[in-house]
Amino acid sequence: MFLKNKNSSIQEVSFSEIEGKKVQLFIKREDKLHHFISGNKYRKLKYNLEEAKRLKHHTLITFGGAYSNHIAAAAAAGFEFGFKVIGVIRGDELANKLDEVLVHNPTLKFASEHNMQFEFVSRSDYREKTSSAFIQKLKNKYGNFYLVPEGGTNELAVKGCEEILTEEDSIYNVVCSAIGTGGTISGLINSLKPHQKVLGFPALKGDFLQNEIKKYVLTSKNWSLNTDYSFGGYGKISEELILFINKFKQETGIPLDPVYTGKMVFGIVDLIKKDYFPERTKLLAIHTGGLQGIDGMNSILKKKKLPIIA
Repeated sequence: MFLKNKNSSIQEVSFSEIEGKKVQLFIKREDKLHHFISGNKYRKLKYNLEEAKRLKHHTLITFGGAYSNHIAAAAAAGFEFGFKVIGVIRGDELANKLDEVLVHNPTLKFASEHNMQFEFVSRSDYREKTSSAFIQKLKNKYGNFYLVPEGGTNELAVKGCEEILTEEDSIYNVVCSAIGTGGTISGLINSLKPHQKVLGFPALKGDFLQNEIKKYVLTSKNWSLNTDYSFGGYGKISEELILFINKFKQETGIPLDPVYTGKMVFGIVDLIKKDYFPERTKLLAIHTGGLQGIDGMNSILKKKKLPIIA
């Protein structure tokens, strides 16, 4: 087995903005599972790596943007466990100045240092990444490979994410998760106890995630999405969110990333302040990692003359 079965620690949150509220907030520190393959990426890659080995593949191909947590994690996993990894990266203009990109983009720099080979494609071509013609072109160029989808989400990824919750976690009433491609929340939904519910916080705008999640779950009765805290969509951020992330880390010692967990915790805290949850509710927020993205976001924030994430 490449990635071992692990259960992460749980930390109760004491935060000034919700002091006196009669609910309890806990965070499951999935970000501590592995130094580089952290959080939900650990869970999503676990069974995919096993399947790649079972099928006797030596090359993995996967997809992502230039600051993708998944790209960094896939590179680290391939490096650690002996797979050649090809990263299909959105943005063919990056290939023309790769040396400069690797200086200023910490995600791609990390992936390159862990032997990931890049295939830069245009944004229009990237939108066709799941088409048979696009996949065939990759096969013609790279030979046989095991394909890991963008964000890592497939049935095997959901299976891995079903292992996030354990029997001990049945004491919590509401489980909260940030959402990118929908794999993590699908696994959580499938492993819930009857008395529990999942509340998801999408990082992207739009209602398409409902249908993505329904591909992998058996019920629609014990989960819901709150789209009020995307801050304008994927990768968008505000000074208010930055200041919140820094304050939360200062008071709790828990770092949050600006794309996923920062927005989720901001939303949870805001809902607690608005008395959205009944008294005595025990909330468990899943920390899905993604902390590698902080350096990349900070480089963008500096250019915009905004505060950076501490």
